[in-house]
Amino acid sequence: MKTIIVSNRLPVKITNNNGEMEFRQSEGGLATGLGSIYRQGNNMWLGWPGIEAADEENHGEITARLEKMNLYPVFLTQEEISLYYEGFSNETLWPIFHYHPTYARYEQSYWDSYVEVNKKFKEAIFKIAEPGDTIWIHDYQLLLLPGMIRQEQPNITIGFFLHIPFPSYELFRLIPWRAEILDNMLGADLLGFHTFDDVRHFISAVSRILPVHTSANEISYNERVVVAETFPMGIDDKKFESLADSSEVLENATALRESFGSSKMILSIDRLDYSKGILQRLQAFDILLQKNPEYIEKVFLYMIVVPSRDTVSQYKDLRDEIDKLVGNINARYRTLNWTPVNYYYRSFPVEMLSALYKMAEVCLISPMRDGMNLVSKEYVASRTNNTGVLILSEMAGAAKELIDAVIVNPNNVGEVYRAIIEALNMPLEEQQRRMQAMREVVSKFNIRHWVKIYMDRLQEVKAMQGSMQAKHVEYQTLSLIETQYSRATRRIIFLDYDGTLVGFKSNIDLAFPDEDLYNILQQLIADPANHIVIVSGRKYQTLEDWFGKMPIDMIAEHGVWQKRKDSEWIKMPGLYNQWKQDIRPILETYVDRTPGSFIEEKSYSLVWHYRKVEEGLGELRANDLMNTLRFITVDRGLQMLPGNKVIEIKNVEVNKGKVAATWLDNMNYDYVMALGDDHTDEDMFKVMPETAFTIKIGSNISAARFFLRDYKEVRRLLKSLALKRSVNV
Repeated sequence: MKTIIVSNRLPVKITNNNGEMEFRQSEGGLATGLGSIYRQGNNMWLGWPGIEAADEENHGEITARLEKMNLYPVFLTQEEISLYYEGFSNETLWPIFHYHPTYARYEQSYWDSYVEVNKKFKEAIFKIAEPGDTIWIHDYQLLLLPGMIRQEQPNITIGFFLHIPFPSYELFRLIPWRAEILDNMLGADLLGFHTFDDVRHFISAVSRILPVHTSANEISYNERVVVAETFPMGIDDKKFESLADSSEVLENATALRESFGSSKMILSIDRLDYSKGILQRLQAFDILLQKNPEYIEKVFLYMIVVPSRDTVSQYKDLRDEIDKLVGNINARYRTLNWTPVNYYYRSFPVEMLSALYKMAEVCLISPMRDGMNLVSKEYVASRTNNTGVLILSEMAGAAKELIDAVIVNPNNVGEVYRAIIEALNMPLEEQQRRMQAMREVVSKFNIRHWVKIYMDRLQEVKAMQGSMQAKHVEYQTLSLIETQYSRATRRIIFLDYDGTLVGFKSNIDLAFPDEDLYNILQQLIADPANHIVIVSGRKYQTLEDWFGKMPIDMIAEHGVWQKRKDSEWIKMPGLYNQWKQDIRPILETYVDRTPGSFIEEKSYSLVWHYRKVEEGLGELRANDLMNTLRFITVDRGLQMLPGNKVIEIKNVEVNKGKVAATWLDNMNYDYVMALGDDHTDEDMFKVMPETAFTIKIGSNISAARFFLRDYKEVRRLLKSLALKRSVNV
C-alpha cells in the first residue's frame, strides 16, 4: 500500500539550461511538510510539472527523472492551462472563494476544460494506483477529482484538503456548476479545511444544495459517511529558526541595518492579488504619516509584492493602483535620507526573507480574505529573541491560532492605522509575552504535526466507515441469528413500525397493519420466551387502535408514551409543549411553500412530512428547514430528527434509546434484537448490548450490526424466527 499525493503542480521547477534540463525541488511549506510522505518507500506525488505538453519528445526523459524523485507528471497543453487553470480555477473559483463575486466569470469553455483536466488527473492516478492505496488530493484546482476516483474505485481511501477559504452558501450558490462540484468533493472520505468557519460554510452549502443528511461534521451521502474537519496548516518552524541565525541571513540583516539605520521597519509580504488588502494597507500607512509627522524618518514600510498574473486586467489594474499610491506617498513624504515606502515587485530568496523577518519590528499582514497565510507564521518562527509585533487580519485563517497578534479588520483603514501606532509603541515586555505565546503555537502546530493529524484522522474515518457498513443478513448471518434464537430462553425483540414492519406509504393513514403482519406478531407472541416491544414515532392512540388487544409492550412518540402489556399508557414526566406556538408558524410557512407537505401534531412533538412532495423539492426544502430551525431548537431544549421523508421536532429528553434501555434493565435477557429504519432508531441501536442483533432497514450506514433491504425482508426474517421454538423450553 502506498500514499499518492495529488496537486495541480509538482514540487519541482524544471528549467532548460542550454538544452540540458535542470530539476530543482521546491522548498515551499507544503512540499516540505509532505516530503515526509512522498519521499518514503514507493509513495508518489502526482501533478503538472510546469512543462507544456507540446514538448512531447522530452516527456519520456522528464517522466523517468521525476520518478527517481518519487514524482509522477501529468502533462497539460497550453489550452488546458489557459482554460482550466487560468480560466475556471482562477477566474471562476478564486474570486468566489475569496469573496469577490464581481470578478468571477462563468464560461462554459472554462468548466468543460476543468472537467476534462480533472479526468486527465484521474486517468494518471489509475496508472499508478493499486487497491489499498491512499490518495490525498490538494486544493481548488481538483475539486472534481475525489468523486471521479470514487466512481471507479468505491473502496479506495481518499483525502482532500482545501488551501483557500470556502465561501458562505450565499456566494457559493452563484456558481452555475455548484451541485456537480459538491457532489464530487463528497467523493473524499475526509475533507480538510483551515478554519471552522470554512467547515461550517461547506456543510451549509452541501445541506442546502444536495439531498444529504448532516450531523455535526458528518455528512451522509450515497450510502457513505464523509467527515469535514478543521486542520490549520503549519510551517517548518525549525527551518526558519535555524535560518535566522545562519551566517548568510546575519550578513543580510547587517546590510539592511546599515541601509536603514535606526528607523523601524514595518514589513509587508504578499503575492499580487486583490484579496490581499495591499491598497488599504498603504492607505493606513499614509494616514500614519499624515496625522503623525513625528514618524517621518523614524518608520518605513518595506513592501514586497510577488508578481502574479499581471496580464489579467484586474491584476494589472491593481498593480497600477499600487504603483500610483506608493509613488504618491513617497513623493509627499520622502526626504534626502529616507524613503517612506520601499516597494519591490519581485520575489526574494528565503535567506533575504529571513533577514527581513529578523529585522522588522512590525510585520503587517492584512488580507481581505486568506485561507491561512503562512507569512505570519514564518515571521513568528524567525523572531528567536521573542520581540516584534505581528499585526494580522481577522480574515486570515492564522488569526484563529495567533490570537496574541494585534488583530484588525482589514476593511477598517482607521483600525489598521491605530494598530500600527500600537505596534510601534508596544513595551518590550508586552512584545515578548505575545511573541512567546505565538511561537509556542507555531512550534507545536507545525507542518509535520499538520500532516500527521490529517493522515491519522483519515485512517480513523475509514475505520468508522467500516464499522458503520452494517452487513446484509444473508444465509450465514441468518443461520447465526436463528441458532442463537433457538437456544435462548428469554428474548426481547424491539420493532420499529413505519418502514420496518410495513412499507412506506405516501398517505400515513394508509400504513396500517395487514393480516400478514398480525399473523407474524401472533406467532411470535405465542412463544412464551418472547417479549415483543413496538417502538414507534406514531401517536399512542394509533398504536392502541392497532395493537391494544395484543399482549405486547408499546412505546409511542419515540418514548413520550409507554405501555406494558396488561397495563395503561403512562407519559414521560417533565415534558412541556409550549414551544409549539413558536415552531408551528415556521413549519406552516414551509407547508405553504411546498405543495404536498403537511404537519402532524403529537403530544410533545411536531412533524413536517414531505412524503407527497415532488422528488428533489422535498429534500431541498427539508435541508432549508433544518438550517432555519437549527439554532431555534437548541435555544429551546429541542431536537430535530430527520427521518424517512419527515423532520420531527421534539423535546431533547425524548429518545428511543433511553426508553429502550429501561426495558433492558428490568430482566436478564439472553437474546436481544432491535430492528429500525431511520435516524431515530440509531439511538436505540447504540444502547443495545454488543451481543444484540441490531438490524437497520434500507441502509448499510448504521450503528447496527446488520441490515435488511426492506420491510419484506423483515417479515421473512420474523416468520423464520417464529418457526424456531426455543429448544430449552
